Amino acid sequence: MSWKKIVLFAVLVDFVTVAAWGTSQVGVVGLFAGMFESPSAILGTVDLVIALGLICTWMIRDARARGASALPYVLLTPLLGSAAALVYLLRRPEGAVDPMIATAVPSHARAS
Repeated sequence: MSWKKIVLFAVLVDFVTVAAWGTSQVGVVGLFAGMFESPSAILGTVDLVIALGLICTWMIRDARARGASALPYVLLTPLLGSAAALVYLLRRPEGAVDPMIATAVPSHARAS
């Protein structure tokens, strides 16, 4: 296992631990109710939805470039949040070029 995967796994374990603690304190309904309790909580919720939407868009493009499907991870993102993206990163096929990098350099500017 590469050092990147070890770091991703550690972040996933930490996130799941915090999520379990938070859920044990207020319950699942309390987690969602808290997202709308104040203007700052609403702002955080909107920011989270935007960020997770961008991550889902990236996962779909990345999975297509690697010949895989991101559908299970995209469907789990609303339920698990960042944990779904972290699991995708741990399980995605290796070796293909990242589509975000491949499209960042115009084809006429690439070295032959």
